[in-house]
Amino acid sequence: MTAFSLGQRYIAAGAREGTYELRQVPGNALGAYLDGAKIEVFANVQDAAGDTMNDGEIVVHGSCGDATGYAMRGGTIFVEKDAGYRCGIHMKEYGDKSPRIVIGGRCGSFLGEYQAGGIILVLGIGVEDRCPVGNFCGTGMHGGKIFLRTAHLPPDLPAQVCVKQAEAGDKEIIRPLVEGYCARFGGEAEALLQSEYFLLTPNSQNPYRQMYVHN
Repeated sequence: MTAFSLGQRYIAAGAREGTYELRQVPGNALGAYLDGAKIEVFANVQDAAGDTMNDGEIVVHGSCGDATGYAMRGGTIFVEKDAGYRCGIHMKEYGDKSPRIVIGGRCGSFLGEYQAGGIILVLGIGVEDRCPVGNFCGTGMHGGKIFLRTAHLPPDLPAQVCVKQAEAGDKEIIRPLVEGYCARFGGEAEALLQSEYFLLTPNSQNPYRQMYVHN
């Protein structure tokens, strides 16, 4: 299925099957509640792409607006270029559901805000000379992982977030995502994997945990 409605909201909302191809900029909440279908956009996308996405795939040959993957709980989002503010906010995982977001360029502030699960990978392609994320990265994070391909850490990481240089075993976790990115947009996966990465995870003594209900 091909959609050409410039600016239309909620395209493929809740779709469980099929492929949606868009060649103009869609409106907000592209693929909201997506449940297994694939969306490929040959343009930029606006805010809240993949809102509460449960399964499937969104591929963006361009950049995306704010709140990409908001409350996402499954599936994968690949963005060739940049993402706006609050990418991955409230991402979560349960059982065999574990969401993934891959950003090829850089992200705005509040990346992974209140993240509770899943993986966010920022490749920082083209911005290797500086930090690829904005302010307040990982604020409220209490689950999941954030991988940053960079030698420049954010200067204001919260004390509740642990950071370390990614080791070989850590890079194997993101290998399928790097290879998937290159398969969709081009590039050399091995060259990207040879770069320096930092891994951000919640501190096991994270006081943010006290703010959430546990099953």
